[in-house]
Amino acid sequence: MAEQTLYDPLNTLKPVGPEIWIADGPPVPFYGIGFPTRMTVVRINGRLWVHSPIALDEGLLNELADLGPIGWLIAPNPIHYVSVHLWHERFPQAQVLAAPGVKERAAKYNIPFPKHDVMGDDAPTGTEDVLRQRLVKGHRFLHEVVFYHIPSKTLILTDLIENFEAEKVGRFKAILMRLAGILDPDGKAPADMRGTFKSKAKARKVIREVISWAPEKVILSHGRWYDHNGTAELKRAFRWLRIENGK
Repeated sequence: MAEQTLYDPLNTLKPVGPEIWIADGPPVPFYGIGFPTRMTVVRINGRLWVHSPIALDEGLLNELADLGPIGWLIAPNPIHYVSVHLWHERFPQAQVLAAPGVKERAAKYNIPFPKHDVMGDDAPTGTEDVLRQRLVKGHRFLHEVVFYHIPSKTLILTDLIENFEAEKVGRFKAILMRLAGILDPDGKAPADMRGTFKSKAKARKVIREVISWAPEKVILSHGRWYDHNGTAELKRAFRWLRIENGK
């Protein structure tokens, strides 16, 4: 089966809940596979919080302009940052927020990255009533910040769960993704990520807290996201962390 365009229509806003949207972008090459891209947009007090910006598209920018000005640009982990500098050139008034390690990885690959604040466990000023955020600790380098949109009960992840659908990627890639543990309906963190945590206990502590928020929806950057039954999907996807274990 030939690889499809994945999540058409691309470069347009798709509502998730009150004041929250996703936009699917074109695939990008990663490990020889065309990874679909997806960003999340939340409107907070009239300004837009843009998570993991996809490639710039004028039609999408026009849709965003109808919602309000760009207030924040989010690089949630040291892999999802490549388009941020291009967005910041278009929207220099936006505050750039990045996970630990983004600046260093961008420099390693000679990719520009704008001046920014490094994220931790506190949502940026002006968003606290709408968003919660936590830094998932314990990995060797892939420090991901996860977010919870309180009004819509939606958790926003990046690479901690990937969930590719076999019919969208083709038989051969589906076999590889099953081996990596990222094939729907049992998507989870990729095997290489799971194997390179220095401290699963640190990650476990954060994920338990995130699950306690009882999200109803879980947005993922890659693959089918969960528009219902979110808490159960989290418990399934993070069973490798032994979150049910008391330790």
